Formats: sequence, structure tokens, C-alpha cells
Amino acid sequence: MLVKFYGLPFYVFAPQVLYMFVFVTKCCLNFFSMKYVKRFLCFAMTTDRKMKAAKAAFDTSVDCGITFFDTAEVYGSRFSFGAINSETLLGRFIKERKVKDPEVEVAVATKYAALPWRLGRQSVLTALKDSLNRLGLSSVELYQLHWPGIWGNEGYIDGLGDAVEQGLVKAVGVSNYSASRLRDAYEKLKKRGIPLASNQVNYSLIYRAPEENGVKAACDELGVTLIAYSPIAQGVLTGKYTPENPPTGPRGQIYTPEFLTKLQPLLNRIKEMGENYSKTNTQVVLNWLAAQENVIPIPGAKNAQQAEEFAGALGWRLTSEEIDELRSLAMEIKPVTGFPVEKL
Repeated sequence: MLVKFYGLPFYVFAPQVLYMFVFVTKCCLNFFSMKYVKRFLCFAMTTDRKMKAAKAAFDTSVDCGITFFDTAEVYGSRFSFGAINSETLLGRFIKERKVKDPEVEVAVATKYAALPWRLGRQSVLTALKDSLNRLGLSSVELYQLHWPGIWGNEGYIDGLGDAVEQGLVKAVGVSNYSASRLRDAYEKLKKRGIPLASNQVNYSLIYRAPEENGVKAACDELGVTLIAYSPIAQGVLTGKYTPENPPTGPRGQIYTPEFLTKLQPLLNRIKEMGENYSKTNTQVVLNWLAAQENVIPIPGAKNAQQAEEFAGALGWRLTSEEIDELRSLAMEIKPVTGFPVEKL
């Protein structure tokens, strides 16, 4: 069971990007961090320089004791304009690292894409075996449904159960599942004596929909770990954007100058708290989210420097008063738009 990986950090892996999965207390695991179009564009920009940065981020994470990585079959796949498949890349990095350090143990999680033409439990097993081939592994620690399908979801859940029983995975989870879908998946697996490990949804200090739509309550009730993607709101909570320098592209439609103006009091307080602990805004925000019960945040690292920064979110804790203060300040800001799949 993944809940036995106490105190371990976890990274989600994709070309040029790593996503950290911080195990703070008890845990089960997963991923996703940006809207699909943003994700695909990221994978399309495969260059030798970015490949080296990804390798450096991987090696730095392992050096920091982070040896659990999550990926997915669609990252860097033909769906992202021909960039190298991230499972293949992760498998290569693991193999190279083990040559350097034969004793290192790297655990892997990956995901099944619920594409409309994929039907039935066998499609899950077929996709999983293809993922294992790309990774160069005989099994993975966690296998997840990346998003709910348009149809055929019961068959997908059956496939997850089959994967556990065949010894291809140690645990299974879902991503972008609503409270009702989560309960259905949980009950279906429970009949086979298989626990549902995780559900990954958009969750951050300025996007708290899981608290309002019943997802977090369902996770807490059922013992399913909530994995928070976009925990630093696509970089907005780091403080690098201002009303005068807003993000460009799709993010600019969400994080407008008007929104960033209203966000400044919260960002200023985050910075003040960070200075008290000699921590960055990013580390404070991740620490806040990790302090929420049954929640594991996943930030994205593109290079060794970011990977090291995320590791600095571990080993300390905001006070309960500071946690409450940040929540109160965040509640004064109108929530941003989330990932639409969660509303299905």
C-alpha cells in the first residue's frame, strides 16, 4: 500500500518538467498541473537544452532523497505534437542513474488516458503494459485513470482492479474525479478488496473548489488521499507576476492585472512569513497546502534549481495561526477558474 511511504517526497515526471509529490504524513499518490493545452505546448518544445535540464532536475531530486516519480502515457506522446514520450525519458533516466548508483531504488507511477475510442477493462491492461515497456519496468507502484471517460468508466475501474490482481501495480488511483465519481470508483474497487489510493484535483490557496464541491470531504471520509495539482497556481503564488507584468498566453486570461492587484496583500504576507523562516514564497505556499489534512501538493520543476527549492518545503511547518491567516486573506479574493473536468 502506498500509505506506507511515510515522509517520502514524490515527483511527477514529464519532458522538461518535474512535479513534486510531497509526502508529509500519510500518503497515496498522483498528478496533473496545467490545462491540457498548456501541458501539450510544454511537451512540444523538446530541445537538447531542456532535456539536459530535465535530467538535472531528476538527478537533483534523487540526490535530495526524492525517488518516487509520476508520469503518464500522454506526456510527450503523439498527442503533444511528437515530443519524446516522458515514460521513455523517465525510463532512460532511471537506467542511467542505476548505472551510476546501483543501490538507488526509484519507484514509478503512471496514468491511463481515458480516450473515447478506448473501451473495456482490457484497454487499461493493454495501455499499462505498453507503459511498462516504455519505462523498462515489470510493474509500477501506482496506476491512475488520468481523467473520467466520456463513457465506459466502469470498465476502466475493472481494469484497475485487474492490474492489481495481476501484480502489475501495487496501488491504483484516479484524477479529476468529482465526489460522486470518486465514491462510485471507491465502492466498485472495495467489492474486490482493493483500496482506492488517490484522487488528484486542482487545489491551491487561491483555488479551493475541492473544499466546496464535496471532493475533499469525500476523500477524507473514504481515506483517499487528495493530490493537489497547480499548488502554486501556475507560478502566480510565487510572486513573479505583478499587475504590471502579468503572465502571457492562456494564464493571462485567468490571472489578469485586476486579479493580480487584489492578490498583492496575500502575496505580501506570504513573503513576510517566508522571510521569518528563510523560505521562498513557493516554499511557504507548498507548506500551507501540505498542512491541510489528507492533502499532498505537486509543484512543477523544470530544472535542478527548482527541484531543490521544492525540497525546501519539507522539514518545517507554518504555525496554525499562520495557516489560518493565509486562508483568511485568500478568502477575500474571488477564486480563479479551475479545470472543467472536475465538474463532470
